[in-house]
Amino acid sequence: MSMFKSYFGLGAAEAPIKESSPRLLPASWYSSKEIYELERRAVFSRKWLLTTHKLRFPKTGDWLKFNIAGYAFILVRDKDGNVNAFHNICRHRAFPVVTEDGGSARIFSCQYHGWSYGLNGKLAKAPHYQELDGFDKSQNGLFPIQVHVDRNGFVWLNLDADDKPMISWDRDFAGIDLQSRFEGFDFEDYDFDSGWESIGEYNWKAVADNYNENRQHHTDNAGPFVIDARKSIPEIAKALRNASNYYFPNTYATVSTHAFFMQRFVPTGPTTTAVRYEIYRHKDTSDEDFEHTHEAYKLMVSEDETVYSETQQGISARISADGELQPRNANSPLYFQTIVRDLVEQHQEMEEQAQGEVWPARQRLPQEAAVSKDDMDFCSKLTEGGCCGGKACGAGPAPGPATAPEIMVS
Repeated sequence: MSMFKSYFGLGAAEAPIKESSPRLLPASWYSSKEIYELERRAVFSRKWLLTTHKLRFPKTGDWLKFNIAGYAFILVRDKDGNVNAFHNICRHRAFPVVTEDGGSARIFSCQYHGWSYGLNGKLAKAPHYQELDGFDKSQNGLFPIQVHVDRNGFVWLNLDADDKPMISWDRDFAGIDLQSRFEGFDFEDYDFDSGWESIGEYNWKAVADNYNENRQHHTDNAGPFVIDARKSIPEIAKALRNASNYYFPNTYATVSTHAFFMQRFVPTGPTTTAVRYEIYRHKDTSDEDFEHTHEAYKLMVSEDETVYSETQQGISARISADGELQPRNANSPLYFQTIVRDLVEQHQEMEEQAQGEVWPARQRLPQEAAVSKDDMDFCSKLTEGGCCGGKACGAGPAPGPATAPEIMVS
């Protein structure tokens, strides 16, 4: 596995970096609503998303609510120990199945009309519907989301509504959980400690660009990286950068002997992003060592957040159409931007061939739902974005960004 395939978690891709002086993505790609909606379809509805770690679900029924790029979903541990994911949408009237941020439950009960679902997503109760002729409970469970838990316990999701996603986890990430840098680390030796989020006015790609450029020179597959918490905070912060992996499209993880950290860049609109953090503490680390490492990590990310905002301000000024990078010194951000550009352009070509927008996360209608399909087609013809903006009919973008906070609960 090459350096860049390992670093970006793209097990089957080659880094298409040339020795010419390539251009950055245009400034418009960091503020355009149309580009953001296309990224929702081309990137966040199709690619595997590293979301959390199974340590967040120690007991049966433990669940958390998440959202990304306008998609709200639930992760829950079932009685067999599996982590399941479902869209946070009741099948009756599309009301959220859960409204809290997390907790533990034996069953999910929608507060609107009382439809209830098991931890496996199956419909358990539908008041006043179960007696109706032709009502099939088995066809009215929660909309499932594909889940993959890798060898190290990291939880990945794919929002593609097909039974078999167009992009398999192995195609993009085969072997990513077997990197030599993970040797010597047992993720079962850690416990979830805490989490927080920071919401800023910047495009999610501005965050990824900054991260990848700053960590460019720390992508080798060294053995287990040991951080001495007795060092100064700046020294620890520098060391933490060396122990990091970026997982396309929007997550990076850092592992050390005292703690490991996850950071996700969650787009909430064309120029707004929630940066969400999770911190896991090693069971044997001392309070002093953990707090020192924790403080160093917070210092590092707070400095980064300032850069995100200032960079977005410069991009939004539209003084320069795009920028230029020296490929020998900036392979990581160039590789990231090349992947984004390719995915967006390929999806656009697919939509041109389909003569309409393609939303992979849109649920497939059963064959007998012809009336519903006719209604949706009628809706999509009313305006370019559909009568509902595509939120229900899939004809276009959602009417606005999903800005509800995703608070981490311990």
